[in-house]
Amino acid sequence: MTSTTGRGPAAACPQDATTPGPTRRALVASAAALTAGLALTSCSVPAPRRKGPAADPVPGKQISSPRHALLMQILAHPDDDLYFMNPDTRQTLDSGVPLVCVYVTAGEANGVNRIPGAGPQPADRTAYSSARHQGLRQAYAVLLGLPRFTTWQKSVTTLRGDHKAELNTLVNGDRRVELIFLNLAMHTSWGRMGLPSLWEARGLSLRTVVADDSPLEKAGSYSYDGLIDVLAGLMERYRPTVVHTLDPDPDIQHSDEATRRRDSEQPGYSDHADHTAVASFAWAAMIRRVAEATEGGGDVPGFVATSFRGYYNRHWPKNLPEPVLREKASHLVPYGGAPDWECGNAAGCGDYNVGGDRPLTNRKGWVRSTHYRYPGARPVVAAGPDGRLAAYGVLGLRVARWRETAPGSGAWGAPDDLGGGPLAPVLGAATLREGRQLLFGLRFSALAGHGAANTREIVLLEQRKAGSEFGAWTGLGNPETDHDRGRRIGSPVAVAAPDGRVHLFVRNADKGISTRVRSTAGRWNAWRDLGGGEIQDGLATAVDGGGRVHVFAAGHDTVHHWTQDAPGRRVGPRPVTGLPTPGGSLTTLTAPDGGIDLIYRRPATSGLTTARVGGSSPVRLRFKGYGAVAAASAPTGPVLLGRDRKGRAQLLAEGRLIRREDTPASLEGPTLHLGPKGPVVVGLGPDATPWLWRP
Repeated sequence: MTSTTGRGPAAACPQDATTPGPTRRALVASAAALTAGLALTSCSVPAPRRKGPAADPVPGKQISSPRHALLMQILAHPDDDLYFMNPDTRQTLDSGVPLVCVYVTAGEANGVNRIPGAGPQPADRTAYSSARHQGLRQAYAVLLGLPRFTTWQKSVTTLRGDHKAELNTLVNGDRRVELIFLNLAMHTSWGRMGLPSLWEARGLSLRTVVADDSPLEKAGSYSYDGLIDVLAGLMERYRPTVVHTLDPDPDIQHSDEATRRRDSEQPGYSDHADHTAVASFAWAAMIRRVAEATEGGGDVPGFVATSFRGYYNRHWPKNLPEPVLREKASHLVPYGGAPDWECGNAAGCGDYNVGGDRPLTNRKGWVRSTHYRYPGARPVVAAGPDGRLAAYGVLGLRVARWRETAPGSGAWGAPDDLGGGPLAPVLGAATLREGRQLLFGLRFSALAGHGAANTREIVLLEQRKAGSEFGAWTGLGNPETDHDRGRRIGSPVAVAAPDGRVHLFVRNADKGISTRVRSTAGRWNAWRDLGGGEIQDGLATAVDGGGRVHVFAAGHDTVHHWTQDAPGRRVGPRPVTGLPTPGGSLTTLTAPDGGIDLIYRRPATSGLTTARVGGSSPVRLRFKGYGAVAAASAPTGPVLLGRDRKGRAQLLAEGRLIRREDTPASLEGPTLHLGPKGPVVVGLGPDATPWLWRP
């Protein structure tokens, strides 16, 4: 988050209009020239472009085994983690996982550390950057259980390309936080936004800012390729098992000019331009990291990624209940600080506009939600013909499969690489009548700046026969024909109908739903827009007792519904349901009478709302917590899986609430699988490996 807005990214150089871009499979293009000046300079001769690695869907690589869990966060501004990634960051840190935060910009904005109610204050960019750094040290000291003014170890670290960065380290017992400040300037000398310009325009370099009281002695500069290389080098150095990024492809959002400027959003999209640029650099760096590691037959690095929505939070109902919200907001208080604090940093003791109760009173409401860019349970779980469970997840940007060592053992073997990369973090899945597994992914088919290709596609991996190996990856295209709109699509969701057809659904750029249907002969029809109202991603599918396919999604003020008139007919929108507003994703449960129960949380509440579509009255369930809920029908009644307010997995089965205190922290939502002996819970832990719980 930042408190000022810029004028938007710089236009690409004129030469880009006539310079052919890389092929559709090129993923990272680079600018090799680094100018000598300390400001972002205009371009004259296009820099030579080094083609990056191509998409690599071929399976069979070795996957490295993590030595230890480590979370790395790549942020645009100081406080992006506190606003948009908590409570996930705190829960992972509380589980004993060390944390490395990489802040790409200096956060200096216009240089004014505004004290509410104090009138105009002077601008001092290096002091404001330093004050925000101090605020982070205060916030993370408290998160480590230490006094907020605990002294950190400050040093200078050398990165790839001989770049220098400030490193702050704090340790409390076996818990550790490192803050790395790259400190790239937020704006150019002529008022353009720095990081978006660096991503878009060729032949440029962006200066760095030396914050007050920093151990750094002089400023430097970064090129496009240099920043990707530094981020990839940090991943190589620290070997993270989890990488948090911001949203590389925010929603299209047409706000009036006054609202857009007041809310610091980039023209046409629901996020700050720095968030988008830094997320793009981060994903390009992850792709480069995998390409470098596997070059010459090396192992795929074993990490998982999560991207978080940013200013998107303002445009949709809030999804955090009061207890979770209060704790999240409390961690912004030491970050915001106050001008009368005695923190030992002469430049300032925090970002004063953020302190006190202001995160909760800010009309933008960013703190009141935590949304994943790619929502959905992780991993996909299926049972093989021999009774062993298989878990499928995205590891090292590729699909990995873990299998139980023996039926019911609860122990996983080493992961098999199924290829497909580079993929977004969440998979869709459907199981055919004969037991064959279909896996769907959202692939970064190209990811490059400088006006080069930046595209996404839906891809499919199909099992040859139940329990056997898989065939080759198949591209299913994109419901959007324009590349920029194609970046805005959501995670694929699929359901196999009783008539043998497979229905694939994707949230599209208009915030509606598009679909493709696979016939019983295995042929896919064309993409089709289903119409209907605006929805959030996180689609819920179901098949009712009559064999009709249904899709539900959370809208701005109610639940939206699509279904068939009869089995085999086209899926289409239904009139607005009039149901209460959801705070986030829904789940479905097919009732014994053939109706469908909808289960979700209303905005800012911890309890569940249930509604019945068809059939009799809905089941009533008491299951407090936050976030999405998974559900399954068992002979003894509904089984629910979700998180309590501390983020721990909890299960409701046979009317009893079961919580396993020693369950590892779970990335996003764990998966509920109903086996012959009862429910099984499988989650991805911060060590990038699955855990299994049979209550």
